Amino acid sequence: MSFEKLGNNQEFQKVYKKGRSRANKYLVMYVVKGQSGPSRYGFSVSKKVGNSVKRHRVTRLLRETVRKYDASVAVGCRIIIIARPTVAEVGLDEVSEAVKNLFKAHRIWKDSEK
Repeated sequence: MSFEKLGNNQEFQKVYKKGRSRANKYLVMYVVKGQSGPSRYGFSVSKKVGNSVKRHRVTRLLRETVRKYDASVAVGCRIIIIARPTVAEVGLDEVSEAVKNLFKAHRIWKDSEK
């Protein structure tokens, strides 16, 4: 795993309180910009998404997507990605596109700054 995770509940709460949120059909993303160090990610997949097998599958898809895109995201962000129930029915390509669109909506995608 080449990206850093958000640590404890306290870090998650800071991002929820201070962060801005954007959403699409599959995901909600909270972002706090301008922190020190590398970008750090947290994932939230509730029981509304499905049973444990579906939740773990969605978490793996999100982790793989973040691992793939981490180099293209601005440094120093704290990001929480929350899965909506509709994400359980789609594959890696749709999840990747949804995450990329939210990165761009938050203006933390490096290509969008040019």
